[in-house]
Amino acid sequence: MACENSKILIFGATGYLGKYMVKASVSLGHPTYAYARPIKPNTDPSKLKLHKEYEAMGLTIFQGELDEHEKLVAALRQVDVVVSTLPVPQHLQQLKIINAIKDAGNIKVKIYRFIPSEFGDDPERASALPPFEALHENKRVIRRATEAARIPYTSVCANSCAAYFVDYLLHPREQREEVIVHGTGEAKAVLNYEEDIATYTIKAATDPRAANHVLNCRPQGNIISQLDLISCWEKKTGRTLRRIHMPEQEIIKLSETLPHPDNVRAAIIYSLFIKGQTRIELTANDLEASELYPDYKYTPVDKFLDICLVDPPKPKLAAF
Repeated sequence: MACENSKILIFGATGYLGKYMVKASVSLGHPTYAYARPIKPNTDPSKLKLHKEYEAMGLTIFQGELDEHEKLVAALRQVDVVVSTLPVPQHLQQLKIINAIKDAGNIKVKIYRFIPSEFGDDPERASALPPFEALHENKRVIRRATEAARIPYTSVCANSCAAYFVDYLLHPREQREEVIVHGTGEAKAVLNYEEDIATYTIKAATDPRAANHVLNCRPQGNIISQLDLISCWEKKTGRTLRRIHMPEQEIIKLSETLPHPDNVRAAIIYSLFIKGQTRIELTANDLEASELYPDYKYTPVDKFLDICLVDPPKPKLAAF
């Protein structure tokens, strides 16, 4: 069903999720491009190393700023699919990408798709505390701008990144004797391994069935409560963790009193682990990733914890 060998351009390719997206695109056989800030004398050495790794993988790297409209347009004219993994502070900067896609002019003569940077809850259907709701509003702005520009799109609701939140909740690289349980610990979230999120995204980005749809990543093996996650980890490690419960009202208060970005993180924790992500029921009109791509072997949470036992991922803290 997918379009073979689509040329895929990734924004935010050197960022946390962007690195997974690059690897997925390359592994699925797509000519892959990245749009990145120009290399300068003060560029972070880790970014320089990543550029070299990407070039060795066969990536074409366009160097430019998002404000350089003509450079954006020139890059966009060479590709079929645009995937944005820009971080939260840059979400509204995607308006510049949308304007450049319009001016590139190849939208009507190529199989073309824009994947905006979302990868969390569905901003149209999830309710949240004010700091998190502000992020949802920015995502809705980008959706409306994409629709107004008549740009074919696929929005990907990845729910939660497993490596990031398992690290946050369980600290698998440390030998801690205790764990914080947010609320009762019974609400169920959806923890998807970042590699799977990226693979589902690239598959959907080149799949006509996903055009102008929202793809929700909610495999059954990744739906889990905090208490079940902790119990599973205890069985694998042979250790019993002391549970420290953080009441719901305390998390709400933290979202109201902590400085940015810590208030955003508190509000996100409230949505995931107090309210739970499965409260939003999928309908017959929803596209669910594991159902759309049943042949892809995703990594269930139980198997991901096995990975953490051997070589725990070291996720970079999100810049909310």
